Amino acid sequence: MFGGSFNPIHTGHIQLAQAFVKKLSLDRVLIIPTYIPPHKQCDNSVSPQDRLQMCRIAVKDLPFAQVSDIEIQRKGASYTYLTLQELAQQYKNDELFLITGADMFMSIQTWKHPEIIFSLATICGVPRNNDDIKVLQKQAEYLQTIGAKTEILDAGVITVSSTEIRKKIQNGESTDGLLTNEVREYIDKNKLYIKS
Repeated sequence: MFGGSFNPIHTGHIQLAQAFVKKLSLDRVLIIPTYIPPHKQCDNSVSPQDRLQMCRIAVKDLPFAQVSDIEIQRKGASYTYLTLQELAQQYKNDELFLITGADMFMSIQTWKHPEIIFSLATICGVPRNNDDIKVLQKQAEYLQTIGAKTEILDAGVITVSSTEIRKKIQNGESTDGLLTNEVREYIDKNKLYIKS
C-alpha cells in the first residue's frame, strides 16, 4: 500500500514504488490517493477525482502498479488503519507492506490506532538523503519495540515534493523529469494548480 495525497503524483513517487518492488520482491503496489489527508493540508482546488486520474495516467505502463480509489470512495479523512483493515480482508493470503516517506515514517506511532497498522503491515520508510538513514534506522528500532515490523530503503530516490511542483506549474516553469509528460498534459488541459 502506497498512500498519499499525490497532489500531483510525480516521478519520485514512481521511483519509490519501483525501489520497494525490487527490494522486497513485491507482486503489486496499490497506489491509494487520499480523499482528505489527515496529516497535512491539501490543495483543495484539485479534486480527489483529478488526483486519482493523474495516478492512473502516471502508472498505466507499470505492470506492478494498480491504482485504488478505496479511500476516495469512503470519503472523509483517510485513516490508514481503516484502509489496511479493508485490504487485509480483500487480500487474505497476502503479506501487506505500507510504504511511507521519511516524515510519515517518523510520526506513524502518533497516527490513529497505530497498533492496528503494526499488526496488519510491515512499515516501510525511505530517507530523503544519506543523513536521514541513521535517523530512520533509530526510529525503526523504536517502532520495533512497540510492535512494528519495519523496512528501510537505503537506495536513493529523486527528492522532489509535490509542493515544489505545484509552484513550478503556477509560475509556468518546466517540470521535465519531475512529472510524466502525460500527467503534465492532464494538468495543463484541466488548468490544475493555476491560481485564478
